[in-house]
Amino acid sequence: MRTSQRGLSLIKSFEGLRLQAYQDAVGVWTIGYGTTRGVKAGMSISKEQAERMLLNDVQRFEPEVERLVKVPLICNQWDALMSFTYNLGAANLESSTLLRKLNAGDYAGAAEQFPRWNKAGGKVLPGLVRRRAAEQALFLEAA
Repeated sequence: MRTSQRGLSLIKSFEGLRLQAYQDAVGVWTIGYGTTRGVKAGMSISKEQAERMLLNDVQRFEPEVERLVKVPLICNQWDALMSFTYNLGAANLESSTLLRKLNAGDYAGAAEQFPRWNKAGGKVLPGLVRRRAAEQALFLEAA
């Protein structure tokens, strides 16, 4: 399955666009739409590079989500899980109760898990509360 334009827009809306490298809430160097791989202090990129980096990151996470999820998904569920995984990484999805419930066929139970992932560095962040609520709403939305 591929991430839709709506899924990409959700990721972009919460990541925001930064053309200069910065340290995120837990001190990880980040650039573009939340890209962390290979980012160093002082880096700067163009909007076009940021778009390419986003698509590369999404293409890197899609096979991971495909590998981990064992039940059928509709596009909205896929997009919500891609936003979640883009933000938290495949290892967090893999170890999550969200994934365990989802793979057991408990879609509603899986959806209830999104809001639990609202912390960075042990602190609840308002942006993560909003992001998880948006992901949960998208996951629960009928196709």
